[in-house]
Amino acid sequence: MRHFLHWNLVAIQAAIILLSTGAVRAADPKIPNDGPRTGILADPLDFSQPPSLPKIDAPAVGEIDASIDRGVQFLLSIQNANGSWGSATKTKGLNVYAPVPGSHHAFRAATTSLCISALLEVSPDEPEAMESVDRAEDWLLEHVSSLRRATGDAIYNVWGHAYSIQAMIRLRQRHSDDSVRRDRFDALIREQFDMLRRYESVDGGWGYYDFRYQAQRPTSSSISFVNGTVLVALAEAKAAGIEPPERIVRRALAATKRQQKKDFSYVYGEYLKYRPMLDINRPAASLGRTQCCNCALRMWGDESITDNVAKNWLYRLYVRNGWLDIGRKRPIPHESWFQVAGYFYYYGHYYAALSLEQLPESEQGPYKPLLAKLMLDRQEKNGSWWDYPLYNYHQQYGTAFALMTLQRCK
Repeated sequence: MRHFLHWNLVAIQAAIILLSTGAVRAADPKIPNDGPRTGILADPLDFSQPPSLPKIDAPAVGEIDASIDRGVQFLLSIQNANGSWGSATKTKGLNVYAPVPGSHHAFRAATTSLCISALLEVSPDEPEAMESVDRAEDWLLEHVSSLRRATGDAIYNVWGHAYSIQAMIRLRQRHSDDSVRRDRFDALIREQFDMLRRYESVDGGWGYYDFRYQAQRPTSSSISFVNGTVLVALAEAKAAGIEPPERIVRRALAATKRQQKKDFSYVYGEYLKYRPMLDINRPAASLGRTQCCNCALRMWGDESITDNVAKNWLYRLYVRNGWLDIGRKRPIPHESWFQVAGYFYYYGHYYAALSLEQLPESEQGPYKPLLAKLMLDRQEKNGSWWDYPLYNYHQQYGTAFALMTLQRCK
């Protein structure tokens, strides 16, 4: 009996190997024996044509406006008394590693900056919203200069540096007639450049952990989507006439390109580039970060990121949205399929909206309903959007991302 079981197990293992290598293929006339199995898409490496889009009813402009209004009212109602957004409460024992107090300085600076950007984009003529921005601006001016990494291993401050640059670019535009105020923003933006230079990874780009050596200059490899996030902020600063340091831009671009796969998806971090088929490095896992990385590289003149690359990834984000959505609201990072973490959801759609904005205006229309529908369907009853229970920052940053996404869908 023992020998019988042994040889049956051997036979089963042999069959699995043969099937997985393609040596044995079940008879199925729908699957060609030669050529790629393409699934729901055409050849995933062929970006010579735009995708064939699903037909959906476009939301009415009034529906989008109403959704934005509810989101704005939520942000106004949840702003802290000191003008910031977010706090280190609602722990529930489920949150990410975040040594105090520095991690929360970073989370609050990044969240507040995102809320400032969102309100300036969607409600620039609303007095109540601009009063809220005034208070947030005062808070940011007071606190952004003191932003540092929490400990040798936790470098969450890079998020605060990146998103505060974007917020201050928009605040600077708001104060276009106030040269003193603009000069102060210019100085603070350059200060954030210096912080990003200081916390740059040794091989270029940025990560948010350095567990191994915890050196003065982070020794960990860069993370693809962190690079993308910072590069987008630096590109916006350059477009506003504030030139970021050429060296950190050049090195971050090179680090991001090293993490790019042939289908214009991206591995999670450079430390994983030699394991491209690891679950977290596959296209389904990359749905959230691909939009950011492609958008960033295109902002810096990468001609390989064509209109069709952007269009195909906008399409993939919609038709394969379930891979991101199934991770939404899960309380443990990377616990979902393909190791997707919930906090990629609204982040990924925001950068998809920026990618949409890079297309010729005449060609953006078919893609706007896809993003808009996803955002409208997921708005909470209280007007917020959230994707991951991060202390008391998640509703605020999720709402800010969603508002800026919807604004580009109108």
